[in-house]
This record gives sequence, C-alpha cells and structure tokens, in this order.
Amino acid sequence: MLRMRLRRVGSKNQPSYRIVVADSRAARDGAFVDYLGHYNPRTEPPTVVIDEEKARKWLSVGAKPSDAVQRIIDKMGDPQEAPTAEVAEEAEPEAESGDAADSEAADETETASAE
Repeated sequence: MLRMRLRRVGSKNQPSYRIVVADSRAARDGAFVDYLGHYNPRTEPPTVVIDEEKARKWLSVGAKPSDAVQRIIDKMGDPQEAPTAEVAEEAEPEAESGDAADSEAADETETASAE
C-alpha cells in the first residue's frame, strides 16, 4: 500500500521534511517512489510547498496520506478559496479609518472640555 508521508531531513534539532510517496512498509527515511514537495515547520509561518498535480495523481491511484500530511493538505486548502491580496488590502484601510474616527472623537472631546 502506498502512503503520502513526511520524510525527515535536516541536521540534529533542525528538522525539515520532504513530502513523499512511499510503500507503507518502508522505513521513515528509506526508499520512496516519488517526491511531492517539502515542509519546514521552523519558519514563521511554516513553509509548505506541494506539487498539487502530482498529489492529485497519487491520491487518484490510491495512495493514502498520513495523518500529518492530511493536516498539511487541509491547512493549505483549495487555492481558489484562498483570499487574494486585494481582499487583504481592502481590510487595512478599514482599520485606518477606525483610527481616524477615534482621533476625531478625541479632538472633539478636547475642544468641548476647553470651552
């Protein structure tokens, strides 16, 4: 049975992982069938790079993702559902307008107390 799983690479106390397709009986860092991408949990936010075309191919053939790989795939989600940069930029001006409203309210309070 084929599994999509993490293969540990990196030196002592500095783990990073390759996402591979391997036989379920093979050792964790042993032989693998195909390389799908990599995962680095040490960066902020964690770096995940997966070749989605290869992943879909192996899932259609019957490879099962391990629990860890399944969580990584779920966190990535569908790229079409991810918010675009334009949406994120629109959210920022709203926060700035709220700060401007607070400063205007503070100015009015100062003016009222001065009279």
